[in-house]
Amino acid sequence: MTAPVTGRLRRRVAVRGTVQGVGFRPYVHRLAVDLALAGFVGNTANGVLIEVEGPADDVERFCALLPEQAPPLASVTDVGWEDLPATGTADPFTIRSTDRSTGRTQLPPDTATCADCLRELADPADRRHRHPFLTCTHCGPRFTIATAMPYDRSATTMAGFPMCPACAKEYGDPGDRRFHAQPVACPDCGPRLSLIPADGTGVRPARDAEALARARELLAAGRIVAVKGVGGYHLACDASDPRAVAALRDRKERGGKAFAVMCADLATTERIAVVSAAERAELTSARRPIVLLRRRTPADGLHLADQVCPGSPHVGVMLPYTPVHTLLFGLPGDPPGPRALVMTSGNRSGEPIVTDDEEALTRLGGLADAWLAHDRPIASPCDDSLLRVRADGTAQVLRRSRGYVPRPLTLPVPVRPALAVGGDLKNVPCLGEGELAWFGPHIGDMGDLATLEAARRAEDRLTRLTGVTPRLVAGDRHPGYHSTGWARRRASELPGGTPRLVQHHHAHIASAMAEHGLDGTTRVIGVAFDGTGYGDDGTVWGGEVLLADYTGYRRFARLSPAPLPGGDAGVANPRRLALARLWAAGLPWDPHLPSVTACTEAERALLARQLERNLACVPTSSMGRLFDAVSSLVGVCHRAGYEAQAAMELEAAATGARDADARAYPFDCVPGRGTLANGWDIDPAPLLQALLADRRRGTPAPVLAARFHRGVAGAVAEICGHARAATGLTTVALTGGVFANSLLEEMSATRLAADGFTVLRHGEVPPNDGGLALGQLMVAATGGPATHHETE
Repeated sequence: MTAPVTGRLRRRVAVRGTVQGVGFRPYVHRLAVDLALAGFVGNTANGVLIEVEGPADDVERFCALLPEQAPPLASVTDVGWEDLPATGTADPFTIRSTDRSTGRTQLPPDTATCADCLRELADPADRRHRHPFLTCTHCGPRFTIATAMPYDRSATTMAGFPMCPACAKEYGDPGDRRFHAQPVACPDCGPRLSLIPADGTGVRPARDAEALARARELLAAGRIVAVKGVGGYHLACDASDPRAVAALRDRKERGGKAFAVMCADLATTERIAVVSAAERAELTSARRPIVLLRRRTPADGLHLADQVCPGSPHVGVMLPYTPVHTLLFGLPGDPPGPRALVMTSGNRSGEPIVTDDEEALTRLGGLADAWLAHDRPIASPCDDSLLRVRADGTAQVLRRSRGYVPRPLTLPVPVRPALAVGGDLKNVPCLGEGELAWFGPHIGDMGDLATLEAARRAEDRLTRLTGVTPRLVAGDRHPGYHSTGWARRRASELPGGTPRLVQHHHAHIASAMAEHGLDGTTRVIGVAFDGTGYGDDGTVWGGEVLLADYTGYRRFARLSPAPLPGGDAGVANPRRLALARLWAAGLPWDPHLPSVTACTEAERALLARQLERNLACVPTSSMGRLFDAVSSLVGVCHRAGYEAQAAMELEAAATGARDADARAYPFDCVPGRGTLANGWDIDPAPLLQALLADRRRGTPAPVLAARFHRGVAGAVAEICGHARAATGLTTVALTGGVFANSLLEEMSATRLAADGFTVLRHGEVPPNDGGLALGQLMVAATGGPATHHETE
């Protein structure tokens, strides 16, 4: 054994967290050199391993500063060390090659172009002037280019681009911002752009700067361009050109669903929308999500085409997050062009986002007039994230994807290695092991084989990047879900052979509990309002109040059921849902009601026979369907062209009249019947009666909508009061897709807080089915019986 060197200390330091791909090794190198320490730093499969040697005080100072001054994209979760015998070496501190042994570390998400890189992009004297793939250790792609861990250039899609001497010099220079930046490249050695025109456009193909210039010309001329980004293709057009937006909507068969808009800068954003300080912070964050903002009227600023977000007071806006986006809007001296572009996912409606170049030419054929492509492969598709900012400044993520994935969430209860596959809408899988869970990127709706295959590939990539090998699989109980079939097939490959199937609304509540760090000893009053969830009695649930923890639940209350004519296919017809709700409440179909006049006489006669004979009418307690019905009853939406259209338009109407008065329509909370003999029914019949009376008096639709929202919030507060009286529980979780409705969530949370409840609202985990997999994971993998529920 080597004798200790007097006055010197050698220490081995292990760092865990998001410490690869964020400039952590260069940071460690600079810190050690500044303190004149010897040793080395290297990536391992578990994080970063460091050995430092020098005067004992300097080594102690190094360890104290290490987590405090980490790079901006790093997240240090654990630092451990052990002292070793000092060797007396005076060799310079070095960066070692990666140790590729097994283990786990955390890969950072993709991040927006940093300010230093943007300055270089615009500087004619810089060698990366106008370089579309400019990046450094503080910004750029990470998750979408990584093919394996640990994170090194050879394990990314940049492996096929050997560095030129100038880039290699920067990569090896400890004083350079690109020291060991894995995606580093320049115009001489990096990826290249190409413009591929559609047949018959008369546009010539182009490369590099000419490709960008022509793409800008096409956008300015009202054409549609498929733009390859970091996580997939977008379909882009001038957001102020009505003909271009209408053409994109028609080609994509988008219906009335809103498009997202990318603005050239914050000043442009503030011309089309009202932006609060908290919204500004989200827009300009390194994540660069789409943020839902309140639209200005056209007279107040830049005019957006009406077809961008028809019928909505909000517009989803994001800022450029890659150099290609910045160059599309142009640098100083470029010809003027659009300042706001529609940027919608590059796919046909219902299909996964396109990432492969050859596939883009076929799947986006007929949609795009040209393709602005590049030759850097995308390893992991990743759609844009979407969020809204509440009045109190907190954010509610509605789609968690680019900028968030694959950053893990810390779990309050350790879980066994497991895969949760989520549901069929807004599908997002989730892997978990120990105290960490990793969501995959947003997949979309499980409507076809392409989406199922995209989900399977997402699981495979997530497994490789996290090192989690699932030992069990969790899914939804719905027997007809494609995701449930996937769970069964995936579980058949594992010992035991069967998945753990979790009730839909129990999973929603468990997701909210996990996000808020509730352990296995805590039970909550879970208010789970959504459109569809398979119930224990084989009916469609969706207006549920469950007393729940991770191991089980009791159905304490439900929205009184009504027939769902045509089952899931009937969801597109709010006018029929409205008439079915009136029928269930024993209320007549007044011929002057908007829902009645929206149906033909033959349609009404057929629906009446369906209801009377109970033909193809599945009972539903769905709160989402009640919102759809009321949307039609007040004359807002009779036919839905996309998911939740009727409810969203009802919210928009109510938001405009929220301060008109303080009235709320009443529900009747009564002891339950039948299968809910030990619970409560939330009966909307009194609400419907009051709404119809106001309608006959000529009350405007926005006022009716606002009173309805207040009524639902009041029913939530009342039924939670009954639950507290029965159980003593004082924590309420608001979850499910209906609580993506900002007005309802705010009203409900305010009422509950005033009544002394602790209210759990979703933040980073979506309240809709995009957060479902986390709840499935917690229920199935914490050791409790996944199918247990109480019926007392």
